[in-house]
Amino acid sequence: MSQSISELNLESVRTLAPARPPDAHKGVFGHVLVIAGSRGFTGAARLAAEAASRSGVGLVTLAVPHSLADIAAMASSEIMTMRLPQSPAETFAHTAAVPAIQASTSRTAVVLGPGLSQHAETKAFVQDFARQCAKPLLIDADGLNCLGKDPELLKSAPARRVLTPHPGEMSRLTGLPVSEIQAKRQHIASEFARAFECVLVLKGHRTVIAEPGGPVYINTTGNSGLAKGGTGDVLAGFIGGLLAQGMPASDAARLGVYLHGLAGDLAAAAKTERGMIAGDVITFLPEAWKRLSESASS
Repeated sequence: MSQSISELNLESVRTLAPARPPDAHKGVFGHVLVIAGSRGFTGAARLAAEAASRSGVGLVTLAVPHSLADIAAMASSEIMTMRLPQSPAETFAHTAAVPAIQASTSRTAVVLGPGLSQHAETKAFVQDFARQCAKPLLIDADGLNCLGKDPELLKSAPARRVLTPHPGEMSRLTGLPVSEIQAKRQHIASEFARAFECVLVLKGHRTVIAEPGGPVYINTTGNSGLAKGGTGDVLAGFIGGLLAQGMPASDAARLGVYLHGLAGDLAAAAKTERGMIAGDVITFLPEAWKRLSESASS
């Protein structure tokens, strides 16, 4: 079967942005729950939550292991924090699954994964949460690593999942070597999305977005400055915020990937590809939104 492949550009994504009624209040624009962080990796949690707050979502709550909540609270004045049970290593405990599921019921989407660690208790937590969460869920970073080679639980999920692996994480999910994944990026992403009924965002140069039975999209924005720690956390939070606004999973993935790359291009123009960092991508997300808005009104 031949694959339908489309490139993402301003023309193809400018109609995807969710509407913003002038008389709306923050509840209209959704509430994203970001479950992230562990001792030594609170930066990943902060980046994901801050990027979510730049997505247009109404509210952001960052859930972290109990002892890290004070650190998380200093990340941003706009972000709420939540304490969840922790393991002795200050990662999420298996017992965190129940309160995390309860918390998700009053949110409109969830991001799971940045900076979680691969502690045994955390793996059990991730698997229970990913199986039970009834809301749109984006799984990234250690969330993917905690799924390991057993993504079968995605098939029984009550809502569509978005997975955002880099090639190394994709290798762990599939058991395939990175070299093969890189040589067959479009095909492998498409087959995985179909087999496990998820939207698959395979990150890297010309990021690939695939959905079950649908076309494959290739991103055209971004540069080598995004090949740095933290930029994936930014992408995860940003797409999660779009999901929380009610966007279909595939639309949120496409728009999020394109604007994240555009913000990276704007950051590189201002600070160079060598000198830019993940936080700069967040800084330039508003300008990326502005470019999209100007193209839509032209």
